[in-house]
Amino acid sequence: MKKRANYLFVEKNDNVYTISMTPELQDDIGTVGFVEYTNGETLNVDDAILNLEASKTVFEMASPLAGNIVERNEAAVSEPALLNSAKPEENWVVKLTDVDEAAFNQLEEA
Repeated sequence: MKKRANYLFVEKNDNVYTISMTPELQDDIGTVGFVEYTNGETLNVDDAILNLEASKTVFEMASPLAGNIVERNEAAVSEPALLNSAKPEENWVVKLTDVDEAAFNQLEEA
């Protein structure tokens, strides 16, 4: 199941919620040239996930959901343009667990 919020997609697979940028956000910010993840293993709603620099802007990505970070797309740190990819296996940002199901269900349908 896929939802959207803050120009981000949130896709639920079993108990893991994968956050990635929507094509609109990818177009709006341009080519990503630098990615720096924030520290910590837990996110609250609107906490910064990462900071990025792109050809059109400097941007702090805010989490649409609270949860525990189980994986970060570390490949994007050394190859930031992966976040511009159309391929979901390349352009994801973080994967969360322990997300409130009701909060996820309240997000807009993608």
